[in-house]
Amino acid sequence: MSDFLFEQRNTLVAIIFIALLVALAVSIIKGRRVIATERTDLVFGNPAKALGGWYWIITGMSFIMLIWFYFSWDAARAFNPKAANELCQVAKVESAIRPMRSLFPLDYPNLRGTDLLARDSNQLKRIDQTLKNLQLEHQLEQQAKAILAGLSSALVDQANPAYLKLGLANEFDQIAQRINKLTLDFVNPDYPGQPNAEQVAAAQAQPGWGDTGKEIPILPSTDLGYRYAAIAAQIQIISKDFVKLRNTSPHLMAQVADINASIRSAQAKLKLNQSLTYDEREARIRLYRQLNKMLKRIDDGAIFPPSSLDTVQTALVAFDQAHVAQQGSLRAFDTWAMPGGRIMAGNRACSEQGAGRWLPKPSDTLGTLARIADPDIGFKGIPLLWYRWQPVGGMLAFVLPDLIADLVPGDYPRHNQQGQIDSNFKSNVRDFVTGNYDSISVPVPMGHMWDSIVRVIIGLFFGIVLGVPLGLFMGLNRFAKGFFDPMVELYRPVPPLAWAPLILTIFGIQDDGKIFLLFMVAFAIMVISAKTGATGTQLSKIHAAHSLGASHRQILRRVILPNSLPEILTGIRISIGVCWGTLVAAEMLAGTTGIGFVENVARKQSDYEVIWVTIIILGVLGLMFDLIMRSVIKRTIPWRGKG
Repeated sequence: MSDFLFEQRNTLVAIIFIALLVALAVSIIKGRRVIATERTDLVFGNPAKALGGWYWIITGMSFIMLIWFYFSWDAARAFNPKAANELCQVAKVESAIRPMRSLFPLDYPNLRGTDLLARDSNQLKRIDQTLKNLQLEHQLEQQAKAILAGLSSALVDQANPAYLKLGLANEFDQIAQRINKLTLDFVNPDYPGQPNAEQVAAAQAQPGWGDTGKEIPILPSTDLGYRYAAIAAQIQIISKDFVKLRNTSPHLMAQVADINASIRSAQAKLKLNQSLTYDEREARIRLYRQLNKMLKRIDDGAIFPPSSLDTVQTALVAFDQAHVAQQGSLRAFDTWAMPGGRIMAGNRACSEQGAGRWLPKPSDTLGTLARIADPDIGFKGIPLLWYRWQPVGGMLAFVLPDLIADLVPGDYPRHNQQGQIDSNFKSNVRDFVTGNYDSISVPVPMGHMWDSIVRVIIGLFFGIVLGVPLGLFMGLNRFAKGFFDPMVELYRPVPPLAWAPLILTIFGIQDDGKIFLLFMVAFAIMVISAKTGATGTQLSKIHAAHSLGASHRQILRRVILPNSLPEILTGIRISIGVCWGTLVAAEMLAGTTGIGFVENVARKQSDYEVIWVTIIILGVLGLMFDLIMRSVIKRTIPWRGKG
C-alpha cells in the first residue's frame, strides 16, 4: 500500500490541491452569505457572532495547506514532475557561463576590469598617504614614491589598447565566434540530436524528483533537457578558455620586472639597517608587503582595454537572449509555480534552494512521519508512539517503597553450608516490593511522544497540586502573601532556559531534571492564577455566606474556590503551552528520548522533514491538550461570561 501511495503521490497531491481550492472558494462564499445575514440578525458585540463558523475553519485550514503545497513546490512537482530536471539543465548552463559573465556589465553595473582598476587605484592612493606618517629617509621616500608611480603606470597601461598583448584581440574574437556558433545551435531544434541508448537508460534509471530527499535527477530526461545539457558542456569549455586569457604584454612584464627589482632592493636595504626601532621596522615591512600585494594584482593581467571585449559581450548578450527564449513556458512555470527559491546546479547534483529546501513538501513530510511512526523503524531505534509488555510486578515496584520490607520483623535469609538460600517472609515481602517475581504483563505505552506527554503531565500535576493551594493561601492571608510572594516573583520572570543548565547539572539528563523544570514553570503560573482568583472574589458574596452561618471551610469551598476557578483553569491552559515549550528546550539540551530530542538530532543533520514532523506533532498534541481544557472549562464553569 505504501509503495502504491509513493508511486501515485503526484496524482494524489494534484487531486488534494484542487480539492483545497474548491473548499476554499465554497467556504468563503458560505461565510459571506452568513455575514450578510448577521448584519440584520445580530448586533455588533453580541458573543453569538463568535460561535460556530465551521466554514471559516475550513477557509483557514485550506488556505494554510494551499500555502504549504505552493511554497514547498509540492504542487509544482505534482503538475509538472519533469520541471525540476529541466531547470537543473538550465542551472548547469548558468553555472558554466557565470565565470565569464562576471567580467561583463550583465549581472553587475561595471566591467570587472573597471572595478579592479578603481579598487587598485584607491589602494595605491591610500599607500601614498601612509608614506607621510612613516618618516622615511629622503632617499627611501623617493624610492617608495617611484615604486608607487611605476605601479600606477602599469595599472593604467593595462587599459591602454596600445599595450594589449599581441594576438589577444584575435583570441577574444575566436571566443566570440564560438559563442555565436553555440547560440545558433541553441535555437536549432535538432541540436544535439537524439540521445543514444546508454543516455536514455541512464536517465530512466536515476531516481525521480524528491525520491532521494532534496536531490534532483541530474541527467537530462527530456528533449529540452538534452539540449541544455549539451549547451552547458560546450559553454563550460568556452568559459574556461576565456578566463585563462591574460593581458600580459611584454611592456607590462618589463614594468613588473623593474618594480619587483626595486621592491627587493628596498627590502634588502631594510635588512641591513640596524638603527631602526621595532615599530619603525614593522611599519616598513608592512609597506613593502602592501607594494608586493599590489604588484601581484597587476601581474595577474586581469584588466583589458574596454573596447577589446565588445565582441565577446555582444556574443554573450545574444546567447543570453537565446537562453531565455528557449526556456519558453518553463521560465513562467519556474516564476509562478516555484516561488521563493530556485534550482541550483552543483558539480555532481542539482538541489532545491530557498523555500523548496527548508520547507519540506507535505507529501514527503507525511512519508517521513509514516516512516518514523513505524514501530520497527522509529527514530534512533525508539518508536514515536507504541507499546511494550510490562510486568505488573515491576509497575507495583515503582510505587511501593523498599522500606516496607525493612519494616517487617526478622532478618533476611543467609546462605547455608551447601550454598543454598531459603527464603522467608521478610525476603518474600522484599521480592514483592521490588518486583522480583513472575507476574502477568500488560501493554504499556512507550516512545518519544509518550515520554514527552508523561513529563508534561507529571510536571503540570505537581505544579497544580502545590501551586493552587499556595496561591489561594496567599490571596487570603497577609503573612503568606508577604512571605511567599517575593520568592515566587523573584524566579517567575526568569526564562525557563536560564534554569535548564543548572537543573540538568544537578539532576542529570534523566527525567527528574526535566520534570522539575516543568514543575517550576507550572508552579509559578498556578500560584499567580490562584492568588488572582482568590483576591478577585466579590466581598458581597463572602458577607452573604457569613450572614448565612457558613464556616471558613464552607466559604472557601462554596464561594472562593468557585470564583477562582476561571482564573485557575485559564492558568492551567497557559501552563500547558509554556510547559510544552520548556520541555522541548530541555530535551534539546539533554536527553535521549522525547520530541525535543528528535528535533535536536534532526537540526544537527539539517533534516528539515523530520523537523517539520516534530513541529506538527507538537502542534497536534498542544491542540489536543487545549481542546481537553476547553471541554473541562465548559463543563466546570458554564456560567463564565454570562454574569
